[in-house]
Amino acid sequence: MGLLERLLHGTVARMVAHELAEQLEKEQLDALYRYRVHSDRSRLHIHPTAVVNNALFNTGGGTITVGEYAFFGHYVAVLAGGHDMQKFGRERQLAIPRTGHDVVIGDGVWLASHVLVLGPCTIGEHAVVAGGSLVRNDVEPYTVVAGRPAKVVRRLSPPADVRSTPSSG
Repeated sequence: MGLLERLLHGTVARMVAHELAEQLEKEQLDALYRYRVHSDRSRLHIHPTAVVNNALFNTGGGTITVGEYAFFGHYVAVLAGGHDMQKFGRERQLAIPRTGHDVVIGDGVWLASHVLVLGPCTIGEHAVVAGGSLVRNDVEPYTVVAGRPAKVVRRLSPPADVRSTPSSG
């Protein structure tokens, strides 16, 4: 390889490396606000006002519904699926129940960062799930839960207009 070819090769290599570094930086920032779906995307229903950041949704064993104005911290995982523990090896990998693991995340729910939700369960409207919690059961509306597994740590008072409506209980 002659001198000109080496210079050209070095210049092109630096240009490509610079462009690649810029693109990776851009993608990394964008990744904080893009969620991922494992399995059937048509089984995921996210209200347009919800903010789910970089969550992971697994719809292998049911549907996942995210309500109006719900919002997630980073690295939340919502899993509507699992594998049959009674199977082994390759059979266990393939033994995925396709129904019965639905997850409903109600209106105004806040799932803090690093929350793991395992279906089937419903998280009631305006509930709060503390960071790092593991949700394995239903969470009542207007409830704060924390821990692994998540347990009730506090009850929230609904706004007066909600308490006074006949449908609120």
